[in-house]
Amino acid sequence: MNLSVMPRNIEIKAVLRNRDAVVAAAAKKSDAEPETIFQHDFFFRCSKGRLKLRIFEAGRGELILYERENVALARCSHYRIARTSDPEVLLDILSHALGRTGEVKKTRVLYRIGQTRVHIDEVEGLGDFLELEVVLRPDQTEAEGQKIAEALLCDFGIGKSQLVADAYVDLLLSGSNQQSATSAEYRPEH
Repeated sequence: MNLSVMPRNIEIKAVLRNRDAVVAAAAKKSDAEPETIFQHDFFFRCSKGRLKLRIFEAGRGELILYERENVALARCSHYRIARTSDPEVLLDILSHALGRTGEVKKTRVLYRIGQTRVHIDEVEGLGDFLELEVVLRPDQTEAEGQKIAEALLCDFGIGKSQLVADAYVDLLLSGSNQQSATSAEYRPEH
């Protein structure tokens, strides 16, 4: 992948210990009403980065290729998205051609705050999480995006011990859950 031409965002994920407080803070800061999205993600073998098919509902999905580090910090993610109106057939093709490596089911409540997508995720088998995606403009530095993400974490009362390094699919495959947020499996920043 040529990372220099791919869209970028700054992402950070945290375990939600007080979902109601974070929802209230996000609603207060949000630019619009929240959107509830049901997502079923299927992951496939990929030589570099991650490849997933996200199915929203029959007839609507996205194929997403992305690269990012698994660190419990605000980190840059480079990605490409292709939308599809036939996700079930694409799922069958990719499953046969590449093989599945995992899947994640979640209910996501999306708030938009400026250039940031604030996700309140209820992940089946894991629990409740906050995920921030600061969508960077082409002329914007990663440091600027990290500053925005860190300010929102502060506004939401999220501490460093709540930060999560790994993707949901990795947490599910390792047998982690939301209650073990301080365990080494979540690799919080020290």
